[in-house]
Amino acid sequence: MILLAAIMLATSAHAADSTVKAGVEAWQRGEHAAAVAIWRPLADKNDADALFNLGQAYRLGLGVKLDLATAQGLFERAARLGHLDAQTSLGLLLFQNGNRIGAMRWLKSAAERGEPRALLIYGTALFNGDGTERDLVKAYAYVSRAAAQGLAPAKDTLAQMDELLPLAERQKGVAMAMTATKAPPVTKSPPPTPKPRPPTTAAAKAQQATKPATPAPKPRAPADASTATASVSARGAWRVQLGAFSQRASAEALFRKLSSVSALAGRQSYLIPVGSVIRLQAGPFESRASATSACAALAKTGQPCFAVEAR
Repeated sequence: MILLAAIMLATSAHAADSTVKAGVEAWQRGEHAAAVAIWRPLADKNDADALFNLGQAYRLGLGVKLDLATAQGLFERAARLGHLDAQTSLGLLLFQNGNRIGAMRWLKSAAERGEPRALLIYGTALFNGDGTERDLVKAYAYVSRAAAQGLAPAKDTLAQMDELLPLAERQKGVAMAMTATKAPPVTKSPPPTPKPRPPTTAAAKAQQATKPATPAPKPRAPADASTATASVSARGAWRVQLGAFSQRASAEALFRKLSSVSALAGRQSYLIPVGSVIRLQAGPFESRASATSACAALAKTGQPCFAVEAR
């Protein structure tokens, strides 16, 4: 996390004056309090880079006492001055705090300016309908643009979308991305025998994109037995995965909506906690073939899903 902060701070200071840069150099030497002392008077004068860097210090609790509320305020001041990294950081912080409307405003703004992390976060939110209206074509376009800039988690997410979206929608997304960037985005063909994972929520992808100190655990968490919605007679080691959400209530709402679909008749929900994400699965199914058949039926309603083996 400290290394990441140093990288982000250095990046933000490229166009800053020599005083802001001196603070960045002090930070990189581990002299966090000295860096804060340099940035604070500049932040008081509304220097956007100083505001952002000072916000990072408060977010990490280095050189100052950790204070996310102060960090948010500093990020917002810098964001209103047009600071791109501040807009992305503010959007993510708001998203994680449950302020979806405010988060989407800033993430969308940064994404439209081509910031790769914001493109990934906002694109994933569009895919899942998490905090914004669902738009699969636009989601594919945004994530394609992030992948085209070399963002590794975006490439991974794009591959997952390749497995879940029809070719026609992917082609529309590519065309939209090319119009926005005037250059071909990175696209990937689905592997012949995929073992897909759905795009996670925007917040989780943002954490992956910025390489947090504690990486998200591998998706092998046991099912939460308390999430079963009904006792069913069906048995089997297979389920269908319906999505991933940052809030349990969103996952529960989707299952209630889909439970009337005949493909899920007699099935129960499983809410699988994976880091900060809740994965929604339904089952059990007797075989992979029966789970895949259920997904095919759900696809006709506009709901993407795929078969997973229960662990």
